[in-house]
Amino acid sequence: MKFILPLLLAIVSFSAFTAPKSELWPYWNTSNESSTDSVDHQAWQQLLDQYLVSKGDYTLFKYSSVSEKDKLALAKYLEILAKTDPLSLNKAQQYAYWVNLYNAITVKLILDDYPVKSITKLGGLFSFGPWGDDVITINGKTLTLNDIEHRILRPIWQDPRTHYAVNCASLGCPNLQHNVFTAENTEMLLEQAATSFINSDKGVFVTKDNSPQLSSIYDWFSVDFGDKASLIKHLSHYRPDLATLDGKFSYDYDWSLNESK
Repeated sequence: MKFILPLLLAIVSFSAFTAPKSELWPYWNTSNESSTDSVDHQAWQQLLDQYLVSKGDYTLFKYSSVSEKDKLALAKYLEILAKTDPLSLNKAQQYAYWVNLYNAITVKLILDDYPVKSITKLGGLFSFGPWGDDVITINGKTLTLNDIEHRILRPIWQDPRTHYAVNCASLGCPNLQHNVFTAENTEMLLEQAATSFINSDKGVFVTKDNSPQLSSIYDWFSVDFGDKASLIKHLSHYRPDLATLDGKFSYDYDWSLNESK
């Protein structure tokens, strides 16, 4: 019996990550385009200013340094977002709302269980990460991180650059941005995030023998990036030397925590 549990855990770990499909939750697909209301993300910005640092290809979060006061500030920020009706906002405000919400929740989940080596260690015994766990209630509806990403952001905006915006607290993930998303800077941050990721080794690494190793994001979410030709067109838009990519792609992803100690 003592050998069965480790074996089962190994199987769960090996099967790793199966990307959820983009499936619209219709309730959230409405907005008030005449609204001039905005959401104050300053508390989240202050946390990023204090604890997010750049190191090579990565932005790393100083989880071990976060004070109790700032943990409370993060919790309060999420409480404010939970009491905000995103449907009353215009779509530009909504996009920023959902991305900041996703990223702030992810940081809180790590802090709640810190120290932890990987976000994949969170969740239930046989789960791979916390993405299917209930994490917040908005407008009386309980949401998971999967709901936010795959039932709201991806199907409503249908922008593959969303994969560069949401952060899963892992080294292999596109970087958590130093600036919060706002209605005014979203386009700039999406372009910045795409450029940074695709020009990093964790995004696209071409070996000496010209064998391309891509982030597993392009495999898991291939439906969002299109066929091989469409993907190459997307990548080369941000990194022109990739226009001649050829051969069979391999994929890799580092689930280690994006931590700065």
